[in-house]
Amino acid sequence: MTDTLFAAAQAAPPLTLLCVDDEPNILSSLRRLFRAKGYRVLTAEGGAAGLAVLETETVDLVISDMRMPEMDGAQFLAQVRQRWPDVIRLLLTGYSDIQSILDAINCGEIYRYITKPWDDNDIALVVRHALERRVLEQEKLRLERLTQQQNEALRMLNLSLEAKVEARTVQLKKTTDEVLLANEKLKSNFVTTIKLFSSIIEMRGGSLNGHSRRTADLARRIGVQMGVPAKEIQEIFIAALLLDIGKIGFSDELLETPLTMMTGDTLGLFRKHPVRAEQLLMALEDLRGAATILRSQMERFDGAGFPDALAGLAIPLGARILALASDYDNLQIGAMVQRQLRADEAKQLIYDSSGKRYDPLVVAAFRQLIDGNGADAGVGDVAALSGELVPGMKLSRDLVSRDGLMLLAADHVLDARLIQQVQDFEAKSGGRLTIRVFQPKEA
Repeated sequence: MTDTLFAAAQAAPPLTLLCVDDEPNILSSLRRLFRAKGYRVLTAEGGAAGLAVLETETVDLVISDMRMPEMDGAQFLAQVRQRWPDVIRLLLTGYSDIQSILDAINCGEIYRYITKPWDDNDIALVVRHALERRVLEQEKLRLERLTQQQNEALRMLNLSLEAKVEARTVQLKKTTDEVLLANEKLKSNFVTTIKLFSSIIEMRGGSLNGHSRRTADLARRIGVQMGVPAKEIQEIFIAALLLDIGKIGFSDELLETPLTMMTGDTLGLFRKHPVRAEQLLMALEDLRGAATILRSQMERFDGAGFPDALAGLAIPLGARILALASDYDNLQIGAMVQRQLRADEAKQLIYDSSGKRYDPLVVAAFRQLIDGNGADAGVGDVAALSGELVPGMKLSRDLVSRDGLMLLAADHVLDARLIQQVQDFEAKSGGRLTIRVFQPKEA
């Protein structure tokens, strides 16, 4: 590699030598020797003349005699070292003066010293080695500068990449937050749409008014009490809101007939509504879980139900929960027996049917809720008058008009405009709404 670098250096403009001596014949000998080797040779008769040459010429190597008048070689080379430290310095001496050589080494930091008379091959080899060393040092410095430049460029690139990554991360987080917010809004809108659709079904009037919402709320609470995963509770809740969708084609007379009074064709038509509900919803992928629950809502734990005569745990859990929640409300509104039962009577009938019509585990969870020891007892919601509402309050339950029309869905956050609309609705309808909101956290 050294030879390659030195050959490349020689292929460039010739390397320059400066020979300094007070004897012209010595200068002539050195000039002839090194010109023949391909160098550019400059000469100076004394140290002062040598310094003058260095001020105007680019020199790679200096050969200086030791014994010169006015300024000896050690003094001259010391100034060269101070002013042109990259120039290689050689000392030529014909005396065995150790002190002079030490001065040149210490003050001028010479590369080598050569004694007179010299051997042409030896001095040429010394000069070649010295210049090769200089080439290596220059290459080393060049590589160090290049490495420093590349490291700096890499550092700036890393900073730029870090800034870009950070900016991209911020953008991705913002996008992710927006997607999550949009997703939550879609979920909320989806449930609200289901509730509105449920309200439309209930607009047939009669005992249907409010039934699905009350059933959905109780079914949700039972699911929470039993530790059912949130996703399954959502499916049960939606199924409860749509539990009467299979009855859309029923006549008003059939809708008003208690279940225990149905016979023959009427009972046969009624028993088709769970399958009809499943058929209506199966085309919607997001409602297939709810559709499965609705199909089995009339199954009995003892296997005597319909349409598939499933028994025990073969009945989907959501359907087992929905059956109890729906019957508890139906017993009180007169949809199952000829008269409307009181809440305590309906509750006792549910208890008595444990293991027959209802899953004992579901009955146990229902009992805990009814007795006030359930998991959602004291959920932190309170009743509020419309005049007590303030922006930022969140509805804990659906806001429903006196005739069963859903005005706002649960979890809706109230603002000044909505509060004014609620107050205006009460003023026009001439009655108070049942408003329940989550209790504000204490500061």
